This record gives sequence, C-alpha cells and structure tokens, in this order.
Amino acid sequence: MYILNIKGKLIQIESPWVMGIFNATPDSFYEGHLEKSAETNLEIISEMIADGAKIIDIGGQSTRPGSEKISAEEELARVLPIIILVKEKFPDTLISIDTYYATVAEEAVAKGADLVNDISGGTIDGNMLEAVGKLNVPYICMHIKGTPQTMTTETNYDNILVEMMQYFNERIIACRAAGIKDIIIDPGFGFAKTTEQNFLLLNELEYFKTLNLPILAGISRKKMIWSTLGTNATEALNGTTVLNSVALMKGASILRVHDVKEAVEAVKLVGMMQGELNK
Repeated sequence: MYILNIKGKLIQIESPWVMGIFNATPDSFYEGHLEKSAETNLEIISEMIADGAKIIDIGGQSTRPGSEKISAEEELARVLPIIILVKEKFPDTLISIDTYYATVAEEAVAKGADLVNDISGGTIDGNMLEAVGKLNVPYICMHIKGTPQTMTTETNYDNILVEMMQYFNERIIACRAAGIKDIIIDPGFGFAKTTEQNFLLLNELEYFKTLNLPILAGISRKKMIWSTLGTNATEALNGTTVLNSVALMKGASILRVHDVKEAVEAVKLVGMMQGELNK
C-alpha cells in the first residue's frame, strides 16, 4: 500500500488504480482518441469514470516517436478547457496533466489537476522539478533517453535494467532536492526501447520494486503488442489486457490505459488470484 499527498489530502493506493488516457491532440497514435468536440470529449471521459478510472490523464502534446513538438502555449490551449470541465463535472476524480513543460504543469494544477505526469523525468524542461516541488502534488517520473523526436535512435544499453535503475536513483535524488514528496515511477514502455527490450522490462518489472515507490505501467495498445501480433493499435485491446495482467502480477500499482473497463476487470481478477494465493 502506498499513500499519496495530493494538495494536502492523503489518498491510499490500497489496490491498483486505473488511469484513463485522454489525448487532446489531433495526432494520437490510436484513432479512438483523436481530438473531438467538447461534448464528445466529456462523453468519453464520463464513460471512463463510470467504468472505474481513478485518474484521468489529460495531455495536449503527442509523444509518439517522431511527433512534432508544440509550444507550451498551444498545449495549454488544448488541455485547460478540458481540465476545467472535468473538475466541474467530476470534482472527486483525480486529474493528471501529461506534460514536460513546467508552465503547463503550474497552470494545469491551478485549474484543478492533481498530479503531474512527465515523460522526461524533468530532463526536457529544467524548471519542471522545482515547479512541481512547489505545487504539493505527486510526480510521475518516466524513464526516457533523448526526446520523442530522437528516442528511436537511443535504444543502445549495456544493461538496460541497471542503467534504468541508475536513472531513477538520480531522478529521485533530484526530485527530493526540489521538494517533491511523492514520486511514482514509470519505466516508459516504448520510449527509447525496442520491442524485445519492452518485453524484457515487463518480465523484470519487479526489479524496480526495490525503489519502494508506486510503479505505473503504460502498455496500452503500444507497438510492442501489435507488432508482435501482426495487427495494429486498433486491434490491440486483447493483447493490452494480457500484458496489463502481467504488469499487475509483477507489481504495477497504476495501469495507464485507453480502455478502462477491461483494465478494471484485470485488476479485479488478478487481485482475486493474488488474494487466494496469499491465504
């Protein structure tokens, strides 16, 4: 069990949480989450909440390989109206802002976001960690090498697990020094990693439990699934559910997904299995 301090309120992660992905972008890799009208956006988010999402992760910038980088101002224009709307309609639902810009994190939290989800671990914007330290919200620190524009060329490791552990230890020290109280680590499936490396990482996910921090697994509909199966992102739900179940058995505390209902079912079934095994 982990306890997060969210703006002074203590919230327990007693069983794994499901984080629903909401991409406010015109170029999501998954066509089911392309930019839509405000009314349709609210319907999508409402359904995720009804299906059991504990967190809605709102992002305004595509981070798929080779994606075009946009400004903080454009990102804010995409995400702030949605954050305001969700907080107004669903005040008890947690919102994470998916950004690597400190200014976006600050504005989003001011409008109601409860967590900051940074794919760069503070390596893209040097002001990010200090900003989050002052916001009194949890910080999701992901592993990446390079940027979304360069990461496909950054897949060489002598020992990926050891190098990732070194990265997280360095980032955790930097986070603590900046005043960040609660850190969630994200191994960054698909970010500067080959398909083979992603499966190795999933199989060894327990390795990172020695950090004694919640682990977020973001596998949903990613290339590691559909390239292995010879399909595409649209047809990757079954594969996603299988690998989400593996992640849960390997110690994941949060699943970041496009399909909340199926992930919640995986949490329940794996939880039941683990409960019976531990009797």
